[in-house]
Amino acid sequence: MSEMLCINELPRLLVLDVDESFLRQVRRIFLQNAVVTCFTSGYEALAWLSEHDCDIALMGERNANTDNATTLKVIRKTVRHRDLPVIALTDALNASQQAEGYALGVADFVLKPVVPEVLQQRVYFVLHYEYVKNHLKQEVGRQIRLADERLAFNKRLTREMTVALAKTIDAKDRYTSGHSERVAVYSRYIALHAGESKESQEKIYFAGLLHDIGKIGIPRRLINKPTRLTIREFRTIQSHTTIGASILQIIDVLPTLAIAAHYHHERYDGQGYPQRLKGDAIPKVARIIAVADAYDAMTSKRSYRDILPQGVVRAEIVKGKGLQFDPLYADIMVDLITRDKNYLLREGGSR
Repeated sequence: MSEMLCINELPRLLVLDVDESFLRQVRRIFLQNAVVTCFTSGYEALAWLSEHDCDIALMGERNANTDNATTLKVIRKTVRHRDLPVIALTDALNASQQAEGYALGVADFVLKPVVPEVLQQRVYFVLHYEYVKNHLKQEVGRQIRLADERLAFNKRLTREMTVALAKTIDAKDRYTSGHSERVAVYSRYIALHAGESKESQEKIYFAGLLHDIGKIGIPRRLINKPTRLTIREFRTIQSHTTIGASILQIIDVLPTLAIAAHYHHERYDGQGYPQRLKGDAIPKVARIIAVADAYDAMTSKRSYRDILPQGVVRAEIVKGKGLQFDPLYADIMVDLITRDKNYLLREGGSR
């Protein structure tokens, strides 16, 4: 029993049996290695358990009041001791006894008359198992908490870094501060009202944040040019879609980022760029962002015009339905505009 001290210096044993001579024997067996509390009455044992803790119970087949199976059933109904490990002590062991015992959570069976060394080892093994199980449960819980904390930290870091990068992109254009963040928010609104899952909404949000990342590779003088672009300059501006896709394609865990950057200027009628895709051939995330991007372009101040009136914006979305925009997402945007009585959506407000 010296190994038992590694688990608990003084394990607490409850022994319940009608045979008082057996109880005295158990006291002698565990004299140096455990605190033993003995009962011949199931009622007394239950009363004691209501106020005390123990590490393991040894239970014979009968006690002074009833059979120990009935006593064990009562113990299992209490919150305090429902997981108490129990070794059943029996004069004979058959399959039905074993089945009933295991159903009540009996950890082991020991035949009487007991061999002291055998009883010691059985008690040790059950205590050791409980020790390992409880500590493993605690360790698993600790590791899960740590994993949750790391996941939350990584999500926060990803979001903050992505927002910071989006602000870097927007900083190239003095007229579009906050554009990427607003497009991301509008895109998530559209995805929500289209019935997309929360996970899908989050992916679309991040794709909206980085849809214009390719503008990093476009000269600032072109992005901020106050006069009409030449054909060559416009083609350079258009290249931000392919530049963005090439930058983001290395992010394997979120392929929607590169897809959105590449295709958000495609048109539903096939007249967009860079690949003139048409209809559902355009990836869904790009079709959603196309509507959100257009809404923000019309509701933001530019070098050549002020913010457009809400009615004009709504009319332009309706006009582009089935041509520039996917009809489903155009309808959702129109509905959002209609319900935005005070024209607050253009500020990225929740509606």
